[in-house]
Amino acid sequence: MELIAKLAILADAAKYDASCASSGAKGLDSRGKDSRAKKGMGSTERMGICHSYAPDGRCISLLKILLTNFCIYDCLYCVNRHSSNVERARFSVEEVVQLTLNFYQRNYIEGLFLSSGVIQDPNYTMEQLIQVAKTLREQHAFKGYIHLKLIPDVDERLIQQAGFYADRLSVNIEMPTAQGLKTLAPQKDLPAIHETMATLRDTITEHKSAPKTNHNLVKITKPKRFAPGGQSTQMIVGADTTPDQTILTTSQTLYKGFGLRRVYYSAFSPIPDSSQHLPLQSPPLVREHRLYQADWLLRFYGFNVEEIVSGGKNGMLDLNVDPKLAWALQHREFFPIDINRASAEQLLRVPGLGAINVKRIIKSRRQQGLRLDDLKKIRVSLRKVSPFICTLDHHPSPTLLDSAELRQHFVPAPVQLDLFA
Repeated sequence: MELIAKLAILADAAKYDASCASSGAKGLDSRGKDSRAKKGMGSTERMGICHSYAPDGRCISLLKILLTNFCIYDCLYCVNRHSSNVERARFSVEEVVQLTLNFYQRNYIEGLFLSSGVIQDPNYTMEQLIQVAKTLREQHAFKGYIHLKLIPDVDERLIQQAGFYADRLSVNIEMPTAQGLKTLAPQKDLPAIHETMATLRDTITEHKSAPKTNHNLVKITKPKRFAPGGQSTQMIVGADTTPDQTILTTSQTLYKGFGLRRVYYSAFSPIPDSSQHLPLQSPPLVREHRLYQADWLLRFYGFNVEEIVSGGKNGMLDLNVDPKLAWALQHREFFPIDINRASAEQLLRVPGLGAINVKRIIKSRRQQGLRLDDLKKIRVSLRKVSPFICTLDHHPSPTLLDSAELRQHFVPAPVQLDLFA
């Protein structure tokens, strides 16, 4: 099979993995003496290229492919499952290396996201993935970003090797509950997935906390670089009846127990020849979006799962409004908040105020009492926040907070589409 045909198949097969991210990357200014790249690598639309974002807001383009879509597992939700009637392809290690280098030198990409179906056994598959990263780093002095997928239940030695060549590693948990995994992916084992995550967590911690010394035991050097972007995982949403509350509880457990950087949520997508255990259609995409918003509240805003889901029904998030606004509408006794006196924790609960806004407010009010115009200057959306805050020149009407119309203030009225538009 020609390389371009393989790329078409294996890039398309990789699109379902949502945990492709580059938030562990740094500047990616690869002007070092061993690098062939110049500063300012661009991004453009090409086959197999996806875009993700670093913490500083940079858009980073990655070559996102599978090593192969052959797989010994038969997960019911996966288009690449063993029994699936899809065209198969497999890259050699050398082909992936050359594709990455060629794309990188042409400014198409700034890194590689590499996953794979499981062939022969997890250890053999992982060895192939590691060999790609090792070849890029050691033989070609590749300075770009590399994200490798860790196959659950691999030997600890392979986890050690992978971390020395990859910026980020991810182990996909796939389903939010053990029962869901048993039903839809009976060949996978949740304890084995957790064990791989725990080993990776411990190894990352070990390399961060154990400084190295030279042979004379005099000069302390930095620890050897090991998966600086940490680890992430992915859960499929909507392949079973698991409610949002359970999904978020699982995420909270993963963050606390395994030190994950991110949990990614992927809305189930119907596949050909699907099992009767699977739904016939995808969940609303807005559900995936609300889960990401709720996840953000868990990690950065001091909310817990019970607070986030309290306004929904049957453990589901409200799809019409974002989770923070849903909480505020359920807890109107908490408002209005005095912008000039409230703590950072209280301000973070105001709909429309993000972490950056809160820092700006606290810094600005040290100089003077804040008015609505002052909030506009630091880019606060007054439409969102004004019903929930007090300033020197603004006090919302108590009847507004108590009224049923407040929700309608944020939820746009449905629009009747013209049949002939």
